[in-house]
Amino acid sequence: MERIEKLCAVTIRLKIAAQLPAGQIQEPVRQEFEFIYGVEHQVATLEKALEGATAGFQFSLVIPPGELYGEHDTDLIREIPKEGLLKQRVREGEYYRQMKMGSLVEFKVLEINDDTVLVDFNKPLAGISALMEGEVLVVRKPSEEEISKAEENQRKREIGCG
Repeated sequence: MERIEKLCAVTIRLKIAAQLPAGQIQEPVRQEFEFIYGVEHQVATLEKALEGATAGFQFSLVIPPGELYGEHDTDLIREIPKEGLLKQRVREGEYYRQMKMGSLVEFKVLEINDDTVLVDFNKPLAGISALMEGEVLVVRKPSEEEISKAEENQRKREIGCG
């Protein structure tokens, strides 16, 4: 029976749910997918759990925020001038988006004051962990073509194109 190691094709079935700050659990997403272990990177907690496993291995993991969208950084909460913002888009609790000098400005509006707005520049899911349950369905030796395709897919993901 093949064990998961670098350059193995691995098929897993997952159930993933976000663990929200108030302890609530989001409705889980179920998916099945194949990847080349050691080439197409997964979150570190999952990769570590899978190393050496065989088909039939079941797991239950908590994926920390740092491996997903990052920790919530209080330094990214700032007070900015209201001047220059599109008034109809500034609503407490909502996300604001606007192109400014060729760049997208995006933040969550926390509080609206007379001349300023308190905003949060963290990514919307920053600070969120995930609960992941799954099973290894297949472990097999991939073809050279599959490895090459996986390497190309990983390169695209790393530059934001995949």
